[in-house]
Amino acid sequence: MKNDLLISAEKIMDCLNDGVYVCDLNRRIVYWSKSAEHITGWRSEDVLGRACLEDILSHEDKDGHRLCGAEYCPLHRAMVTGVTTQVPIIVFALCKDGRRVPTQVTTAPIHNEAGEVIGGVETFRDVSPMMVDLERAKRIQTQSMEHKIPDDPRLRFETFYMPHDIVGGDFYAIKALDPDRYGFFLADMEGHGVAAALYTMHLGMLWERHYLLLENPARFAATINKELVNVFGDITTFAAAICGVIDARGATLRYTGAGGPPPLIVNTNGEPKKLKSSGMSLGIIEDIPEAAAYHEQTVPLAPGDAILIFSDGALEIRNARDEFLGLDGFINILADLNYPQEPLKMNALELSLLQFSNEIRLQDDLTIIEARYFGL
Repeated sequence: MKNDLLISAEKIMDCLNDGVYVCDLNRRIVYWSKSAEHITGWRSEDVLGRACLEDILSHEDKDGHRLCGAEYCPLHRAMVTGVTTQVPIIVFALCKDGRRVPTQVTTAPIHNEAGEVIGGVETFRDVSPMMVDLERAKRIQTQSMEHKIPDDPRLRFETFYMPHDIVGGDFYAIKALDPDRYGFFLADMEGHGVAAALYTMHLGMLWERHYLLLENPARFAATINKELVNVFGDITTFAAAICGVIDARGATLRYTGAGGPPPLIVNTNGEPKKLKSSGMSLGIIEDIPEAAAYHEQTVPLAPGDAILIFSDGALEIRNARDEFLGLDGFINILADLNYPQEPLKMNALELSLLQFSNEIRLQDDLTIIEARYFGL
């Protein structure tokens, strides 16, 4: 007697709530599931035999970047690399009626019996209800990091923030301590997404409560550490951070590391100065002497110096050969962008980081604070 469960893969995929479609190596659609029809409005007869980039789904990422090109298409990347998506990504797909629907996408290559890639499969689900809450959370998080950038002819600040998801786990702040000194704080919560974003909002409250302690960066770090230990409780998590003060009158940078990358100073000739930093990440151990956990460094500044403060999303990137970018690779990218002779164009920097990586988008949140010192 024939087993009724021995049915075709197509019929099984048509039973799924997630949309599914399959492409050949030329990215022509060869299968389009019933849920794919329901989510997008595109019928099988509309899409079969057509290339997926022919204004069918026309994927865009959360920042409005078009993904349907050879380099940034999730499905094309899976077929080229032979690698299945490890972390789902949110993209916005074009529906037949012109609407864009937020979808959570995973992709995988399809192999024949010889192990050769012969196509790819993408699954996607409508996450519209979830996006309502995420957009609200994004607005709240954005407001918590809206700081008035100091207006001082001796010192100019620029900031760049690119969360991996709709909301992210990085927090940054800049504030004048007095007419000459400007405090900064950049913290990177472990992980990214909603849970990390919730902690960044608490970091915003701690910043407002304690920023004046940045007259002594080590004391500020120790205070934030103690507060976060109380917040985290038994949860094993932490924040890697860097904090400090730039003195425009005294021409100095004073900073304390707390597990985050140390600042980088690039002079007018493009020569980088790699600073050192040591210090325990925030929120791990409460009862540790301040002097043992955090150490201040003071660095003189010269007119024209560019100070870069960044989260490790700028460094912890691997390419297709599993090579690590690191600080030296980041410095090389800055040189290729003719920095600091040319202003740091964050879109160009993001593109360079993506071209190095093996991904269609950065795998961690990326935050950069730039301070240009012009002298007295």
